Amino acid sequence: MRSRFALPAITVLFSAGIACRGTDSARAAAANRATDAARTPSVTNPATPDSLVARADGARIQGDPSAAVWVVEVSDYQCPYCRDWHVETYPRLKREFIDSGIVRFAYVNYPLPNHPLAWPAAEAAMCAGSQGKFWPMHDALFASQDRWVSASDAQSVFDSLATSKGIDTSRLRDCMTRDVLRPLIQSDMERGSEAGISSTPSFIVGNITIQGAQTIESFRRAIAAVRSGQAASATPPRP
Repeated sequence: MRSRFALPAITVLFSAGIACRGTDSARAAAANRATDAARTPSVTNPATPDSLVARADGARIQGDPSAAVWVVEVSDYQCPYCRDWHVETYPRLKREFIDSGIVRFAYVNYPLPNHPLAWPAAEAAMCAGSQGKFWPMHDALFASQDRWVSASDAQSVFDSLATSKGIDTSRLRDCMTRDVLRPLIQSDMERGSEAGISSTPSFIVGNITIQGAQTIESFRRAIAAVRSGQAASATPPRP
């Protein structure tokens, strides 16, 4: 199962910054898992309608469909730098560029193997997306990162967050237990690895890559470069 997001290869390293990285063995495991993803069927339960996967995939897109610039975030819910970026920079990016119709924004999962709860958190967000609630769950996961990372039962925290956002927890648990959207997350990792991503958060704006929890100024410069034709506009999602 491939995600709709065809990430371009990195041609410009825009910023180094602060980011989460896997260990050498973890990166090797991630690469192997990404390779295995290419052989994974689209859903683990053949009775699951493809529309559920399509809903989850499309739910993590924000912005005007006619916006000319794509910004793709490659992220890990357990990474503290991803949380920092979400708290400090994302609100400004959303206000200045997404809500204004300049940018379409997409979230791509890259759960690092040395973050054991990153994968179930990604499944929780994507399963919430199948109910049309990706962004509320996404925001809640980052806002409460310290809480579920230190919890003895992270799933109970996920359930509590889901309930607070009006998400059907029975459907959420069923989706997670059956790994319905695991192939979609594996596909995200495959796309990220093929694009040369090895740390989170990373961002692709056209053929410009921003690595780490950078400030809004980095995004302003990258978006301005894309809009002025100095860099190719971001590859749109696959239909």
